[in-house]
Amino acid sequence: MKKIVPAFQLIGIGFYIAACIVGGMLAGWWFGGKNALWTITGLIMGIALAFYGVFRMIKPLMNNKNNKNDKENG
Repeated sequence: MKKIVPAFQLIGIGFYIAACIVGGMLAGWWFGGKNALWTITGLIMGIALAFYGVFRMIKPLMNNKNNKNDKENG
């Protein structure tokens, strides 16, 4: 059961990445209309937001794993 929780967290991260990228692209398309520059800008901003969010979501998972390893080795 303990291994299922991180699995669901990783699935949530995947959905977050997809939502950020698609949301950024759609926001750029809505804002710029037929101008591709706004769509590309929205896409780049969505990718940047996805990387930042993934970093923030994975950091606690990595800290928990490091703490468990320290307890086992110490």
